[in-house]
Amino acid sequence: MIQLKSHTLNFHFEAGTSRGVLTQKTSYFLRIEQDGRTGIGEAGPLRGLSPEFEEDCTATFQRIIDQLPELPNTISEIPEYLENIPFAFPSLRMALEMALLDWMEEGNGQYFLNQFSTNEVPIPINGLIWMGNPTFMREQIDAKLAAGYNCLKLKIGAIDFEQEIDILRDIRTRYVATDLSIRVDANGAFAISEAAGKLERLAQFDLHSIEQPIRAGQWEAMHDLCAENILPIALDEELIGVENRASLLAAIKPPYIILKPSLLGGFYATRLWIEAAEAQGIAWWITSALESNIGLQAIAQFTAGFNNPLPQGLGTGQLYTNNFESGLYIQQGNIFQKSGLQRATPFD
Repeated sequence: MIQLKSHTLNFHFEAGTSRGVLTQKTSYFLRIEQDGRTGIGEAGPLRGLSPEFEEDCTATFQRIIDQLPELPNTISEIPEYLENIPFAFPSLRMALEMALLDWMEEGNGQYFLNQFSTNEVPIPINGLIWMGNPTFMREQIDAKLAAGYNCLKLKIGAIDFEQEIDILRDIRTRYVATDLSIRVDANGAFAISEAAGKLERLAQFDLHSIEQPIRAGQWEAMHDLCAENILPIALDEELIGVENRASLLAAIKPPYIILKPSLLGGFYATRLWIEAAEAQGIAWWITSALESNIGLQAIAQFTAGFNNPLPQGLGTGQLYTNNFESGLYIQQGNIFQKSGLQRATPFD
């Protein structure tokens, strides 16, 4: 039996992006209960990004779930089983894959076995700085630096560009690139005509990279920006809804890609992106898509299996006022699995 339940997460603050301000986000949870075992997975579609997004996905998700055949018996059968959910529903595929892994592992919160999930080795993460007025952004930056982060990711593209430049200049007057790595994320906010000029302005601050400077789907223009090598570019939204992974990467030739399992169709789909990227010499890192602590724990465990030394984007568990109890904690810019595996549930 598979149950479906929604839960609306409330932000601590107005989280600004170039696509608008977020105050709430709804996740949908699946619970598999069969043979005396349970498993829980999370689907977290995002407005403006997820192809399956609706104001309330409950009816659509339930209709798809009701049509699923008998559950698979082994982990190796999961990828084929996920094909029963249309490709256009990536977060639902993610939730089902996650729930199946949890169910097969006796529901103990260990989705993947590695040194992170056994509490031995942490994962380095970046500190996420949301858009807002300059005072709010500087407050976030100071708090992250005080907490020991050595990599920051700043959302840009919504407030005045010159104010964003001033904020970056202020950071660099205090911290050189060897002490603090800075990533920026434009979420596709730049017009093609202005992108190169803005990248040149940003490059003076020794940035690690910029995510998605122009809107997704403009492969030729994105290829040209990458080829100019003004500032290393990381593709993010560009990957959503793409099935021919190798063709996209070969056409654009980015230095980096950013992987959000909930927007790509789950862990198996993300692994295929990693294989395609590494075959072409493209580096990558994994980030959350603002999941609750339940989904975040599974994504962190998956991420740790690759031993990627780059800071990952997994520091989103403290965004919400009504998140579930976490099996994770953050210290000095690293995320850790708590001793004694645990996984919360919205079904209690």
